[in-house]
Amino acid sequence: MDLKVYSAVWCRDCREAKRFLQKHSIAYTEIDIERVPGAADELLAHVGKKAIPQFVIDGKWVQPYRPGQGFLHDEMAVLFGVSEAG
Repeated sequence: MDLKVYSAVWCRDCREAKRFLQKHSIAYTEIDIERVPGAADELLAHVGKKAIPQFVIDGKWVQPYRPGQGFLHDEMAVLFGVSEAG
């Protein structure tokens, strides 16, 4: 699986998304939209807005959070086939 995470250092939901991936030993490549030239434009082209975090899983764009709800732990656990049980 090729996983890219579009994020920024100031983004709270991005930090939570990366904690989830690290907890489950899921390898990813981070793309900081403020430091990687063209990354913000690519995000805008695929999502229509600069909404982060975004996962790109084998070329498919997935929004792993919901505004006002934060990171979608249960939905991402199902997507990646991992358990969120304590």
